[in-house]
Amino acid sequence: MMTDAEAARRDRLQFMTWERKPDDFGSDEQKALKLSLATSAGAEIAPTAYIGSDARIFTTRLVLGERSWIAGHALVRGDVEIGRNCSVNAYACLSGKIRCGDGVRIASLVSIVGFNHGFDDPDTPINDQPHITLGITIGDDVWIGANAVILDGVTIGRGAVIAAGAVVTKDIPELGIAAGVPAKVVRRRGESASTTKSRRSEVEAALKRIGDIASAEWRDVLAHYRTPEGYRSAGADGVVRAAVRHECDTIEIAAGFGHAPQGEEAQDLIARLQALQDPDTGFFPDPYNMPDRSKNIREDSAALYHVLSVGYALEILGARPRRPIPGAELEPAALCDWLESLPWSTRAWWSGDRVDAIATALYFNARYFETGRAKEVLFGWLATHVDRATGLWGRPTAAQGLLQPVNGFYRLTRGAYAQFGVPVPLPEAAINSVFTNYRNYDGFTGETYNACNLLDTIHPLWLCLKQTDFSRGKAEAIAEAVIMRAAERWQPGKGFAFADGQQPGLQGTEMWLSTLHLAADLLGLAEGFAFTPKGVHRTRAVAMGL
Repeated sequence: MMTDAEAARRDRLQFMTWERKPDDFGSDEQKALKLSLATSAGAEIAPTAYIGSDARIFTTRLVLGERSWIAGHALVRGDVEIGRNCSVNAYACLSGKIRCGDGVRIASLVSIVGFNHGFDDPDTPINDQPHITLGITIGDDVWIGANAVILDGVTIGRGAVIAAGAVVTKDIPELGIAAGVPAKVVRRRGESASTTKSRRSEVEAALKRIGDIASAEWRDVLAHYRTPEGYRSAGADGVVRAAVRHECDTIEIAAGFGHAPQGEEAQDLIARLQALQDPDTGFFPDPYNMPDRSKNIREDSAALYHVLSVGYALEILGARPRRPIPGAELEPAALCDWLESLPWSTRAWWSGDRVDAIATALYFNARYFETGRAKEVLFGWLATHVDRATGLWGRPTAAQGLLQPVNGFYRLTRGAYAQFGVPVPLPEAAINSVFTNYRNYDGFTGETYNACNLLDTIHPLWLCLKQTDFSRGKAEAIAEAVIMRAAERWQPGKGFAFADGQQPGLQGTEMWLSTLHLAADLLGLAEGFAFTPKGVHRTRAVAMGL
């Protein structure tokens, strides 16, 4: 029979389970409870784990690791795994499919709900609709404060802290400190509030500095590249040439600073740009470098890119392409055959470039003319061909690693997913791939520190983080680094070079300004930057049905 002292200790351990001693978790009562739960709750409980006698365990499966404990009056049900050295305090509720790492602290009155009721059908009572289970994953060394709520489908990264009363509806990155309803990351562990504020102030100051410089000099930059024959400027290859893209860049740069061409100037530009459109295919070949007519125009990079650059420039000017783009309106079987013929395994960037142009052509057709079902076929093909391991399309190459598929991901998603506001299929996997590529290139240095590689890093992170907070802290660090380096790359009166070591030019200037805007938007600082892209790199999405 239990003595009064033993009964008092037993009651105390219901609420202060951390006071347990070896004799407590090795007691006959604990052994009997663990044996009973093994039968009734599918439990695998470590010898050094402890469960309060008044805990309510109704699991189909429970794993409880060494030196972990569940306090009395906690409720645990569903399919739950809890690692080593974890604690579940009194009156906490764990329900559904939950996976906890090691060293997790769950305070009193926390609700971790790894399932949800279906409710989409308004004609069926909610209690009659099926349950949906995505599961919750909690990394090592996480502290979840009192009264916090974690909803189904969430992943909480290693070392995160969830403030008391927070309602977590999206993923929390590693070391993130999240608070509020819904919860948002307010800073990262290892940083004091003053450190975070100081760093953010430095980034804001750097953003304002480059914004002020560019805002004061953009007219001089445009004038620098203007010749009687048109705009001549360095391209991505560093070669100075005349090109239609350069003229479109000038329209985008002016519009980005709030000064799109107006009046007679705009009308002259509209007439000249509309006249470029091929009457048969609707694409926009470059008159300075006409494509080989013996080849399919869908193989000409300039003609395809001008669907974007010329098409959006016309919209900036208040106009549109003169005619539809029938070259993009393939029948379903032909569109799938064409997509499968692209060199995804060796030239994923080139392949994504093609998809970008075709998707944009479909946008113009749908908005201003007529279109068939090619958009739906395109998104269906993409959904069934995305690599589930990387979240990308295409394969790494021996020479460049993930660079081709990561950069191709930007081009493809820009024209398709970002333009039409459709969720990216596997955002967390894509984010990991972007980080891996960035790390493999040491954050890009020398010639690889160019507008393409940085834009193709920032835009995918910006896009994917609209769907998840997965590794947001790492993405923000990259965005901050891009902004902090910007002012040193600007050349007075000439703008940005596309790549370090090259001449500055219109293409580099427009792309770097757009990259800075995206980095600022990722950080929530876009309103403090003088430039907002209105053309190729605009961030406004349209609905699939327009």
